[in-house]
This record gives sequence, C-alpha cells and structure tokens, in this order.
Amino acid sequence: MKFGVVVFPGSNCDRDMQDALSVDLQQEVIMLWHKSEDLSAFTKDDCIVLPGGFSYGDYLRCGAIARFSPIMQKVIEFAHAGGKVLGVCNGFQILCESGLLPGALLRNEKQKFICKNLYLKPDGFYKETIMGDEAVYQEVYKIPIAHGEGRYHADEKVLDELEANGQIIFRYCNEKGEVVPEANPNGSVRNIAGICNKNRNVFGMMPHPERACSAALGNEDGKKILTSLLMAAQPVL
Repeated sequence: MKFGVVVFPGSNCDRDMQDALSVDLQQEVIMLWHKSEDLSAFTKDDCIVLPGGFSYGDYLRCGAIARFSPIMQKVIEFAHAGGKVLGVCNGFQILCESGLLPGALLRNEKQKFICKNLYLKPDGFYKETIMGDEAVYQEVYKIPIAHGEGRYHADEKVLDELEANGQIIFRYCNEKGEVVPEANPNGSVRNIAGICNKNRNVFGMMPHPERACSAALGNEDGKKILTSLLMAAQPVL
C-alpha cells in the first residue's frame, strides 16, 4: 500500500506520520503539498492521510479553511471512487468539514487543550470487518491525544445510524476497556473517538496513532491500530 500525506500550512504532525508509515510500517510515502491537484500516482488500494496540526491556524473553525484547499477536491473525488482516506486529529476535523464524514468536532467540554495518553477500545467497524477476531476486538490501546476541539458531536439520528451501520471505530475507555463517562477526555457523545463512512474507506479519529508506533517511544499500540485499521478495510473495498 502506498500513502500520500497532505501538508497544509499549519500541519505539524505530517512528518510524524511520514516517519511512522515509512520507518515503522515500512510503507511507501509521498508527501503532498496542499496546492497540488494531482493524485494520479494513487489507486483505490492506496491511502491519502490528512495529518494533525493547526491547518491555516485553525482560524474561523478547525478544518473549515483547509476544506477548500485545492487538493481537497481531489481527495473528495478519490474517496468517492473508493480510495482510502485517513484523517487524524485536525485531519478528522477536515473530513467532517468537507462532508466525507458526518458530525462535527467541537471545543472540548472543559474548554481546555488536552495533551495526554489515554485508552481506546475498538468498536462496530472491527466487529463488521475483522470477521470474529476477538483478540483484536477486545484489545485496549494506549494512544496519545492532543487537541482543543476534539468533542465529537452529531444529532441522535446520525448517532443511531453510526451505531446501526457499525461505523464507530473507537470509543474512549479506561485501562480495563470499560467505556465509562470518566474515561471520556473531551465530552464526545457516546465516548466516540473515531468513525468511518458507510463505505468503510474514509476514517477519522482524534487520537494520534502515529505518535505510538515505535519501541523507542515505549509504545507500539499506534502501529497496531494503523495496521489493523487498514487491513480490516481491505475486504470491504
């Protein structure tokens, strides 16, 4: 699989993502400037990544300006044609702003920027795609977060559809894997930490798996997430 990592003005996790994919996962990575309109090097078996950071300084609203970058129209077309797209943190915000994922990311419940390690538990997406691999589904992942606007919100109809369609990727949980209010860092509805679209080729999550991909960092749970997430998508696409 080949990866394209988009670089927006204000991106600050693009090189982290490049390093995690190329060094830790041993995958080919092409860096893509936001003004580029050429994705001809990628097929639907590849993946475009929208990294974390503060695209365009987070002016107006997180992801709202990046949504209009020249490359985003091509990313939207790529996604609609079946190509895989992954948005992490600010990338998740951009995916919601562009309409590739439902809902929105609001300011954290306590109105403070949060930067810490926490725990995630796989949810419906994994049940639907990993075909009964309980070892993966039951695993609890320790992953860093770093955001000020990470509170996922959608109306009840959308939330019920996400649940029914198995579109929730991860929920915030405690170290034991219990999805409880106390484990929710930002007030996200239903403890949602990440979702996918109905076709299961567009993924968004607030936590940063690319920051937990190396033994040198003392944590390789992010490597497990990136590997299982993209492998799980293969049969669906």
